[in-house]
Amino acid sequence: MSIQVSRLSAIAFAGAFLLAGAQAQAQAPAAAPAAGAQAPAAAPAGGAPPQGAAPGGPVAATLTAVQPDWTKICGADPATKKEICYTTRDFGVPGAKPEDPPQPLLALAVYDPKGDDQKLIRLLLPPGLMLKPGFRFAIDKGAMETGAFEICFPNGCFAEAKVKKAVIDGMKKAEKMTVIVKNQANAEVTFFLPLDNFGKAFDGAPIDPKVLEEQQKKLQAELQKKAEEERKRLEGKGPAPAAK
Repeated sequence: MSIQVSRLSAIAFAGAFLLAGAQAQAQAPAAAPAAGAQAPAAAPAGGAPPQGAAPGGPVAATLTAVQPDWTKICGADPATKKEICYTTRDFGVPGAKPEDPPQPLLALAVYDPKGDDQKLIRLLLPPGLMLKPGFRFAIDKGAMETGAFEICFPNGCFAEAKVKKAVIDGMKKAEKMTVIVKNQANAEVTFFLPLDNFGKAFDGAPIDPKVLEEQQKKLQAELQKKAEEERKRLEGKGPAPAAK
């Protein structure tokens, strides 16, 4: 898997709050790690759910980029020995406070095998989704395409779709990608991913491996710090006082 499995814990950290079933949505604590992750209907940029949203109904989240920009990585495919590049970025929901960084929720990677008209779109999605329906996606207002889940780990699942070069060409000029899945309550969950600068990164030079390693270390440290802060916050609350 070229989208690192180490991201899975970060994806699950926010994803569990967004994709739990209808009962979990209704009972979610007010101080979840990502306020936008609790929205049972369209979530505005600030992350607060709209008034009167029905628990268990459709969920929609406009995501923001976790990384400063897209990352392009190239190498030889072990199976075919051909050069293959992929362009990837992590996305998340806004933090509980304006100054908080977004909480990672999913990752997108677009694979470009050299000399092959068929490309691959791969997603790393949170747990708690129905696998059989697969996923649907569209570029801007284009036609819906379909994809399937490939493999799941305890903290997240990989899904992918094989597409023609024309679809990727459309992504280069598009503003957003819409991804639709279903959660445990059989409700549709819609993610809106910004595609700004995707074309520039896809057609540009790959990142230096050393720079990539430093970026990954920095991101991992930030995620670990955030998780530790959340753990301490929850421990500080202590058990609820007994009723008299």
